[in-house]
Amino acid sequence: MPILPPRLDDRSFDDLLEDLLARIPAHTPEWTNPRLGDPGRTLLELFAWLGDALLYRVNLIPERQRLVFLKLLGQGLRPARPAATIVSLAFAQPTELSGLTLAAGARIKAPLPFETLAETTLLPVAGEAWSKQPLADVEAARLEAVIAGLQKVHRIDTVAKGYLATPLFVGGQAASGDGVDVFADSVDRALWLALLAPVAQRPEQQAATNAAARAALGGGDSGATALLSVGVVPAIAAPALFEEVGPRARVPVLWEVVTRAADGINADYLSVEPLPGEVNDTTAGLTRPGVLRLPMPDESLLWAPVNDVGENPRAGVGDNPPRIDDPEKAARLVGWLRLRPRPGSGVASLRLAWVGINAVAVDQRSTLGSRVLGVSTGAADQVFRLPTGSVDVDTLQIQVEEPGRGYQPWQRVDDLAAIAADPLVAREAAVFEVDAEAGSLRFGDGVRGRVPERQMRVRLAHGRFGGGRAGNLPPASLSEVTTARLVGTQRPLPAIKVLQPLASEGGEDAETLARAEQRIPSLLRHGERAVTADDYRRLAQEVPGTDVARVEVMPRFKPRERRFGVPGVVSVMVLPARAFGKAPNPRPDRPFIERVHAHLEQRTPLATELYVIGCEYVPLGVAVAVRVRDGFGREAVLFEVREALRRLLWPLPPYGAGGSGWPLGRTVRERELEVEVSRVAGVAEVGGINLFERVDIDGRGQWRLLTRNTTDGSQSLELTAWQLPELLSVVAVDDSAAGGGAPADLSATANPFADEAAVAVPVVPEVC
Repeated sequence: MPILPPRLDDRSFDDLLEDLLARIPAHTPEWTNPRLGDPGRTLLELFAWLGDALLYRVNLIPERQRLVFLKLLGQGLRPARPAATIVSLAFAQPTELSGLTLAAGARIKAPLPFETLAETTLLPVAGEAWSKQPLADVEAARLEAVIAGLQKVHRIDTVAKGYLATPLFVGGQAASGDGVDVFADSVDRALWLALLAPVAQRPEQQAATNAAARAALGGGDSGATALLSVGVVPAIAAPALFEEVGPRARVPVLWEVVTRAADGINADYLSVEPLPGEVNDTTAGLTRPGVLRLPMPDESLLWAPVNDVGENPRAGVGDNPPRIDDPEKAARLVGWLRLRPRPGSGVASLRLAWVGINAVAVDQRSTLGSRVLGVSTGAADQVFRLPTGSVDVDTLQIQVEEPGRGYQPWQRVDDLAAIAADPLVAREAAVFEVDAEAGSLRFGDGVRGRVPERQMRVRLAHGRFGGGRAGNLPPASLSEVTTARLVGTQRPLPAIKVLQPLASEGGEDAETLARAEQRIPSLLRHGERAVTADDYRRLAQEVPGTDVARVEVMPRFKPRERRFGVPGVVSVMVLPARAFGKAPNPRPDRPFIERVHAHLEQRTPLATELYVIGCEYVPLGVAVAVRVRDGFGREAVLFEVREALRRLLWPLPPYGAGGSGWPLGRTVRERELEVEVSRVAGVAEVGGINLFERVDIDGRGQWRLLTRNTTDGSQSLELTAWQLPELLSVVAVDDSAAGGGAPADLSATANPFADEAAVAVPVVPEVC
């Protein structure tokens, strides 16, 4: 039988009142009519109500004891996680021609508070990405004579190859899909960043504006090196099926600044290396979204070739930067920055989703500091509340007032009971414990940590708070910098606008008590160690900031070899959460798999070979014919038939054959689909079902009817132990209108909404 928490007293108001009324003959026999409205009965009802309220509070004791037990385990609720993204800053007024350094913590105007995560230098230049993209074969053939003539004009001894100077990430927006391959899709295997000065108020002032912007870019008269903050967001491709996922190798690239060559016409290049340290290069070698800071050379070395071919016939030729034919942009050009593979590295491809300058990382948290949290009473185990919950414990700085010394910093520990083995050290340790989700501090008891002296104040010196799913905002949600602290100057903060090319991601709400009660018992079972299949399953579902909807553990399965029975190998298949019905089926991307792999790898035994993989989907098409009952709408019934099949074959809970998604490796059988269709309200009879598989014919995917090779003449789609079906096409027809039976050719099924008397053809609109 199940274990249920006992009720200390299960009597209700009615039970108590009935008990009191039953005692009347024994104690007051002269009271013979305790009717409703009688003053004596009203008093009895009052006492019954008071007793019922008291029993309610008493029955909370088992729940309180359970929560106290969970607290003693040292496993508090998980705090909220902030959403984060990369943004680009720019001066709102083109008259700002000097650089500024903004300290970390600049506040950004948004529906929720966002702040910058690092110091950044804002320079009065804009950046535009360009690429030398090769001509298409047809265009190259058409311009063959022109290219041959240019080859003679420029005295090119080798083969000349035409290209188009193509802007990338137009308007500062990120590329969709798989991004842009800036190396493989260009003739020179390079990405070019044009550095443009602001637009001058009058055309004759543009030269002076360019000079001022170039001076700020080179450091000017300050003698300090200007730092250009370049934001890079790689387009991380989804891993190939069963690809082994691990830490990505750094991409060996070279950043170069264009300078004038000795002949005064062609471009030469100065190599610049990002400042060392993870703080100055958060991209980890262009393997993840981040910002790197490039030290720029003196302004006297910055140069941009003239784009007018009348003045510079070598514009855009050879190793020179691309030629910009837009006269307005060409007039504002003050320099070029080039990104190319490091010589000898063999790098041939680099897909990027976005590149921009004056970039900085932001997240959805706010900084609070210089706040007195309370005054110590001198008692043991004092608790002080922080201004709000979900604190980033790594940024938390707490100070405690000490007699004659003022405020002194105290250190955070994970557990006051495990400060040190030496009791003298533990007694004198100036430490505190934090509940990050609740936003509370707890100090020691004089044995495990010092007690703040009586009447001494406790102060929050610095801390960052916030997070939640509400911070997952679409692009262009962040607009401007509202407050910021400038480094090295006392001037007022100018107007600064924010360009947000990408959505902010990663925000998670704080853990609820109900969710923690489900998680903590499993923690006691696996103890943060993955040994059994259930351990792997539970740990994979607990990865912070990752919506894992389904986990399948396949012991002794080597995915790349498609082979079971390999000792010491564990494969964990994970699928992300996705709304029902959105084709194709949910697939994990590379960052998703990497997060799960990193979480499990730390908890896997040393001798275990761990693989975290996605699923191999087998395309499936279904055609079904049904007869609709009288009184039911035809289109509504056919729609429900299609949805019933999608629900049955969907890989995630709560759908699938057993409510846990379609079972891994389970064969799809015609008879099972027929039973599911027959359950739809309004279906009088199933006239037939045909299953189709996807095959490659002449390089094109086409649907092919599955053979009926079973003993009962039905169709089935056989799946291996690592496969799931993916319903890509489902057609439901009315059997009475279809002429009997399900369609036998899925690709030739007519559009039921098309006009049978007309053929749709495209036309070219006339443009004046």
